[in-house]
Parts: sequence; structure tokens; C-alpha cells
Amino acid sequence: MRRVSRGAMALLLAAGMTGAGASAAQAAVTTQAGTAKAGTEKAGTAQAGDILAQLKAIPGMQVTEKTSTIPGYRWFWLEYRQPVDHRNPHGQWFEQRIMLQHKAADKPMVLYTSGYDTPETMFTAEPTALVDGNQISVEYRYFTPSRPEPTDWRKDTIWQAATDEHRLIGALKSIYKDKWISTGASKGGMTAVYHKRFYPRDVDGSVVYVAPNDVNNNDDRAYDKFFQTVGTDPECRAHVKALAREFLKRRPAMLKRFKAAADENGWTFDILRTQDRAFENSVMDFEWGFWQYSLQSDCATLPAVDASDDDIYKALDTVSGLSFYSDQGLAPYIPYYYQAGTQLGWPTPKFKNLRPLLRYEDSYQPRTYVPRDIAMRFDHGRAMRDIDGWVRHSANHMLFLYGANDPWGSEPFRLGHGSRDSAVYVAPGMNHSARLIAKLPADEQSKATADLKRWAGVDSDAPTLKSAPAADDPLQLQRPPL
Repeated sequence: MRRVSRGAMALLLAAGMTGAGASAAQAAVTTQAGTAKAGTEKAGTAQAGDILAQLKAIPGMQVTEKTSTIPGYRWFWLEYRQPVDHRNPHGQWFEQRIMLQHKAADKPMVLYTSGYDTPETMFTAEPTALVDGNQISVEYRYFTPSRPEPTDWRKDTIWQAATDEHRLIGALKSIYKDKWISTGASKGGMTAVYHKRFYPRDVDGSVVYVAPNDVNNNDDRAYDKFFQTVGTDPECRAHVKALAREFLKRRPAMLKRFKAAADENGWTFDILRTQDRAFENSVMDFEWGFWQYSLQSDCATLPAVDASDDDIYKALDTVSGLSFYSDQGLAPYIPYYYQAGTQLGWPTPKFKNLRPLLRYEDSYQPRTYVPRDIAMRFDHGRAMRDIDGWVRHSANHMLFLYGANDPWGSEPFRLGHGSRDSAVYVAPGMNHSARLIAKLPADEQSKATADLKRWAGVDSDAPTLKSAPAADDPLQLQRPPL
């Protein structure tokens, strides 16, 4: 569910963009809406002044155009004024950031929800490629810079975020009147589900990737079973477990290298309190992180248990991302951990293979990753039971896709007797990556693609975009999980 690190990682989900976004932003040439030259776009798109003027005319919307990096699309950054509390629209407001990739107003719109911050580079989600549509990428509330100041954390809820999207969709439908499809991976997939639960008529279909469904936060036996059975190679499973234990057995040598890296980079550890706690949390994330972002074939790249201290440390840093456990690494994901500890729930696998070498096993929970001056109280699963019940009894036009080797799929969404025109697919041997429709067996791939195109009002025989990037979710090119 992150792509930060796992513990934090595993506790995380699929995290946010960093370097790629920064470089793209530097390369982009921006022009304020209204100053762009009028002219005619390439075939199939509207006149430049038309779409700019229409976007700018939306109340509360600020528009900036950048130089597109994907042929056939125009690239806009939007900032939309949203109430912090939708039940009190006359109170505090904040600016929510949205990335728009415009192709043509008469084509379908794909609403991409990352669940975190917004990628700062153009990309093509798998559903966008399949329906040859427009795409908006919505930054989740409370992720910088879409964070109100002062910050009332009590408004970082799934209903408030869903209502952000509902309000934005209502504004943009004045321009994009064709079909709408929502999609997202990991926490972004969860976000798509929650939005559709509260506002089922906003979109015509949803494609939900690798979204966990923690209905009973007190029962996480599914994760333990997963780690006992994942993949088809028992030796790979055993080796990953043995390496995690070896990190703890070499704690002094690992901490020496971790401290050197922290001193060199200026990392601090006020949130996790000590480097030792940070190190141990990265170890508890290692097994999860390996299976979340690697394939079974990657076992061959792991060092032997008797490898040098440098090689062992490098393996931990490569998989878990030790910098993530610093204050600097955790700070961007505080809004996620806050939600995990108040509504979403969190995984609590048993670390039997790491005992008695663990010192801080009880720290493996969201409260650990949120500064202590931010109050938190878990709702005991009420919100997630509501969501689960709605999916089982009312889901309509929804595809759920999981990777067979992804730990987050241990507690998936399931359809019930009341669900309609929906399906759950599992891609063999795949991890926590998105773009899973392309990884399904041929017959399932055809069925899923046909359903999506039907919901989007696209001819089933229409060609799909072939130039889409290999990675569906640029956030997943980042570092962790939780």
C-alpha cells in the first residue's frame, strides 16, 4: 500500500513521487492560463483558447499550462478551492492540486487517485490507455501542498476526501460530459472505492488495483499465511526470512553503517525516537517489502546469509529504504499514517522468525509514525466495515485487480450477492504493481478490457494506446510500502 518503505512501508501502501517529479517540473515550461497563444490543436482536440477559457471560468479554479511530454495531450496543473470541512462550507478552505492531461472534451475522462500526493510528471494510467481518454490525477487532501494551515487533522477522513473528488467532478463535468472512469493503485485504489461508495453516480466504472480491505483490524492471520505460502519456491521464502534475521544478528554493524549514512545526509529521528528503532522497523518491513516490489525471480539477486556486512546492509537498504525511517522520510506520509490509525486499519503480521532479537515489535503500528502532538483515535473498524458491506452488496461496474505475490492482497475486496457487473482478478506471480490487466491470462484480459470499454462508452474494437509508459503508477517507482 505504499511505496515508501515497507514498514513504514508495509504500514504505508504505495507512496509519493520524489525525484522524477522534481526533474519534470524543472524541465516544464509554464504559461499562466489566459496568456497562452490561441491556435488550433492537433486533430481531435479543441482550440487552445477554448479549453483554457473553460477551465479558468470554473469558480475557484486556477489553471497553469505546461509543455506536454506525451504526444496528443495538453498538460495543465489545476488548483481547486475546497472546504476543509464539507459539512461547514463557510469555514476554512484550502487549495487542492490536480494534474490534467487533456486530449479532447468529447472523450472519456479517467479520474486517477493516488491516495497520496500528485505525481509531477505526465504518465498514462492503464485505463486511460485502454479507453484513449483524458486523465486527471487528484492529490489527496492533507498531502503537501494540498494541506490547510492551520491543520485540523480530524478532517483527514475518507468521507471528506471522497467529497473533495465529488465536488471536483461536478465542476469538471461542465466541460467533460462523456463517460467517467475512476482508478488508482494501492491507497489510490482504496480512495477510488471509498469515493464510489459515497458517490456511486459520479463515475461510470472503476478499475481498482491492489487495494487492501482491512475489515477486521484485530485479525491479521491472512498476512501470516501469505508469508508461509507466497510464491512457488520454498527456498526463496526461507532465504528472505533468514536475511531479515541476519540483519538483527548483525545489529551493531548495521547501525554503524546506518549512523554514517544519517550523519552524511543530515537525517534526524525524532518521530521514531532513535536510530535503533528506525533500523528495527526497517527490518520488520524487509520481508513485506521484498514481496511487495520484487518478483520471485529477484531472489537470485539477494546476498547469501554469510555475505559481508556491506553486502548485507546494502540488501536491507535496497529493499526497505533506510532513509524512509528518518523524520525527513516519514514527514510526507504523516497524513496516510494518521488515516491508517484512525480509520483504515493496518497489518500486524507475527514476526516469529525474528524473535527474540526484536526490541520494539510493538512499535510496528501507525501511531509510531505520527508525531505525538497529533491526537489519534481508531474508530474500531466502523468505517471499513461499512465500505466492505457496500462493496459486497452494492458494487456496480467495478474491477478489482491483485497480484498473486503481493502481501497487500492478503485481505482483498470481495464481491457478494448484491454486487453487479463487477469482477475480481488475480494476476499470477505479480506483485504490488499496477497495469495488471495486461498481466492477466488472455481470456480474463479480454473480458476485463471489454467491460472497461463498455463502461467508458468506447467501441470494443477500438485500438488502444500503444505508447503508454510501462509503469502505470509513477508513485510505485518510489521507495516504500505500509
